[in-house]
Amino acid sequence: MGNFVYTSHPSRIIFGTGTVGQVRDEVERLGASRVLLLSSPPVAKAAARVRDVLGDVTVAEFDGAAMHTPVEVTERALGVLREHSADCLVAVGGGSTTGLAKALALRTGLPQLILPTTYAGSEVTPVLGETRDGRKTTQSSPEILPETVVYDVEFTRDLPVGMSVTSAVNALAHAVEALYAPQANPVIDGMALDAIRKVARALPVLVADPSDTAARADLLHAAWLSGTCLAAVGMGLHHKLCHTLGGAFDLPHAQTHTVILPHAMAYNAPAAQDVMDRIADALGVADAPSGMYDLIASLGGPTSLRELGMAEGDLPRAAQLATATPYPNPRELTPEGIEGLLHAAWEGRRPTVPPAPAPASDAQGAVVSASYVQGAASDPQGPASDVELLTAQVLASFADAPDPRVGHLLGDLVRHLHHFVTSNDVTESEWQYAIDFLTRTGQLSTSTRQEFVLLSDTLGVSSVVDLLTNSRTPQTTPSAVLGPFYTDGPPETPQGGDLSQGVAGTPLWADIRITDTDGLPLPGAVVDVWQANEDGFYDVQLPELEGPVLRGRLRTDDEGRLRFWTILPAEYPIPDDGPVGQMLRAVGRHPYRAPHVHFMISAPGHQRLVTQLFVEGGPYMDSDTVFGVKEGLIADFERRVGPTPDGRVVDGEWRSLHFTFRIARLATGPAR
Repeated sequence: MGNFVYTSHPSRIIFGTGTVGQVRDEVERLGASRVLLLSSPPVAKAAARVRDVLGDVTVAEFDGAAMHTPVEVTERALGVLREHSADCLVAVGGGSTTGLAKALALRTGLPQLILPTTYAGSEVTPVLGETRDGRKTTQSSPEILPETVVYDVEFTRDLPVGMSVTSAVNALAHAVEALYAPQANPVIDGMALDAIRKVARALPVLVADPSDTAARADLLHAAWLSGTCLAAVGMGLHHKLCHTLGGAFDLPHAQTHTVILPHAMAYNAPAAQDVMDRIADALGVADAPSGMYDLIASLGGPTSLRELGMAEGDLPRAAQLATATPYPNPRELTPEGIEGLLHAAWEGRRPTVPPAPAPASDAQGAVVSASYVQGAASDPQGPASDVELLTAQVLASFADAPDPRVGHLLGDLVRHLHHFVTSNDVTESEWQYAIDFLTRTGQLSTSTRQEFVLLSDTLGVSSVVDLLTNSRTPQTTPSAVLGPFYTDGPPETPQGGDLSQGVAGTPLWADIRITDTDGLPLPGAVVDVWQANEDGFYDVQLPELEGPVLRGRLRTDDEGRLRFWTILPAEYPIPDDGPVGQMLRAVGRHPYRAPHVHFMISAPGHQRLVTQLFVEGGPYMDSDTVFGVKEGLIADFERRVGPTPDGRVVDGEWRSLHFTFRIARLATGPAR
């Protein structure tokens, strides 16, 4: 078994039949006594049952929850909440009502108790999708995660068969995409496959007998498992497409998931065949994408975007929107490829995976398929091209890599590179220029001038790796890129020391606290600090300097604090006299970084944090050339005059910085 990371998102789960009777006790367990009851007209009967159980702790109701969580609906509900001084949110319904509760909790910090009436699964995720001006955006935060979920099978008995089918397929989508997510791990894989098996077994039974309680219990159990998958790993193409179609074109949520899922699976199958094989086994079919389509069709579910009211003329715009920003997905995403997928979904075609003339296995043993070939000139499911066969040969050469991860990374790199070359019709002279560019980048790189790091930074690759690696724990301070100017072993600096060593600049007093995610101080933490001078240069760029300047290593005291003097950081250009600067000029980009100070924080039993603090109101905050600015890292470097905290005499203005860094415990680290 390979290495993996699993992050749980704990909610209190009450599951069974008749569990609605425990709702008031659960509200009181949350320390609340003034409930705002959220619902929508289709679940009025269930809401009335909850109202009866809550009794006099219900101080107000709002029954206007809407699909895709429009912000204007949230604002109306927020007005009701504030008018009645509610201290708890109880939501009855499907994804729309749950989304409204999450949006209110995010704005108020109030606890949530959710009673699902569908199989959406969003009730156990810290994810919120909101729609503003026709555009749906998502965010994740601990404040979004409901504290308590009460699953009562009786609350799903009145869900019509058609809605039961589409809602359950919505849950299936969470499980399917969890299996090929970058954060996939054995814990989530087990949940996902169990959920797929339960839905595939229970849905036909439910369609034949809508009153079958055992089938509804299995579906509700599967919904919980699928929602847990959605909470623990990132989603890919399928969810991005459905959010785009729902937010921008107002298509119904669960029905859109139902139509898109088989086609998203077929699109990703060539790059995730092992996953598709496991899904096929769980479904009990030979091929996962077509088997998913057949299951939906046999149950009377929708199979085309056309029947949902999508205009064919809107497909190109939908493809552009869905590929406007990058996101993790097993297969390369292009507007042309996604538009082909959407056309197939609009027409309701059954996905097929035709055999390639000469099937070859990639590094993961996946058969390279011609299905949904991106940018195909005619039939999107036609035979494999010469380029595809060449790509398959290269992929096959990695099949016996001793380290499977190495084989996988090289295989995926080849797929992306070959796709880039073919989709852009790269000429030989352009290829040669790229080789020369990379050669010059390597030749310029030294121990003090990391041109390759600059290239990675300015292309946003460093920030993407940082986000995927270090920013998955919302309770911690956000991380940031290391940058090319860190040097190991900076000089030890005592509490109250001066990193500037007399270098000119506006004096800055920093009072920093290091805590864990519970706010407990971390004494003895090692903190490396480094920054540029007021002219924008780091010490390693100034050979005339003797020894390190504006960098140091400090250690926190018993209160988890460290205090030091330095100077106010200034904006500065990255080195632009090499290939990276040439690239920036070629596309009309400036080379400047927003003013910041670097921190690297290490404490026993805790994850290392590499980050930066940016000067609020400083230049280039919205156009930092390495895309490093994050909202949680913008700090107030307060203007001060007069006495200083340690009695140092400063003539004129000085600055004061107070900030608390929160770092996470290692999974195997000792609890404090």
